[in-house]
Amino acid sequence: MSSFRIIAVAMLWLLFGSVAPAFALTVVPPGNRHVEQPDIPGASRNRTRALKTTFEAKYEKVMGLLQRDKRLIANIKRTAEKFGIDPIHMVGAIVGEHTYNVDAYDRAQTYYVKAISYLTGRINFDYDGEDIDDFIARPQFEPCNALQDSRKLWSCREAIWNEKFRGKTVDGTSFPNNRFSAVFFQPFYAGQTFGIGQLNPLTALMMTDRVNAVTGARKLSERNGKEVYKAIMDPDETLPYIAATLAAAIDDYREIAGFDISDNPGLTATLYNTGDSAGRARALARRNAQSSHVIMPEENYYGWMINDKESELRALLDE
Repeated sequence: MSSFRIIAVAMLWLLFGSVAPAFALTVVPPGNRHVEQPDIPGASRNRTRALKTTFEAKYEKVMGLLQRDKRLIANIKRTAEKFGIDPIHMVGAIVGEHTYNVDAYDRAQTYYVKAISYLTGRINFDYDGEDIDDFIARPQFEPCNALQDSRKLWSCREAIWNEKFRGKTVDGTSFPNNRFSAVFFQPFYAGQTFGIGQLNPLTALMMTDRVNAVTGARKLSERNGKEVYKAIMDPDETLPYIAATLAAAIDDYREIAGFDISDNPGLTATLYNTGDSAGRARALARRNAQSSHVIMPEENYYGWMINDKESELRALLDE
């Protein structure tokens, strides 16, 4: 990709972040588009089998945690209100993560204890001895430097990683064919996410400006890995990052693809699970531009379960 095209990609981020689509907004109703649950990936099945448990048992465990912890539910509702979203989206994301990706602890307090155990030492974001700050100072990332918003900035850097470095040898260094977040931002082991929202550090860095604007929380920096990890592991600190991620997905589908998904927690859960809501919104917009009929967004296996269980999840918020 030429420097001009990379700059164009960065400018598209600015455009899509500030201009509403010219087409009419389509409201996506609650419920699933698929009659049956889409296939659950083998990786999720293998993780669950390794824990000697089942998806049903994990679902009941996280539901039990939320039913017992009234303080956590109250914080979820307060945080959702600040970010202008229905709290069902946050509940859906938390329940989905702990049903299909990890097992829940019995008490929210355990997440604090776990956080403390990780935060006693130094946490560096680097790869093969190269600090992330030095890495993003490479000339390939120069087109991103004009971007001010943290989400656009880190998304631009992630795009350049995928195009210029992922699976390639650059200046004598061989880089893994893996996600930017896994290579540079997960120093404990690749693929690890943390906390009640199971966020990765790169997502937190992307959302830090939005969280700061809404809550006044101190902005995160890649230079302070410990603060980033505290933000995703501490139950009180991580809720705004969960809400910001979900609110951004709703905004992306409204502003880029012309769909209001705010009444469908299965779709926001799907996007929380898959990531890259802006890229997916752009892909959906392109498909609709080429289609003679409206192609609706669809839930994946994870979001399907959230929509299927929506009445049970909403009951948590009514107690």
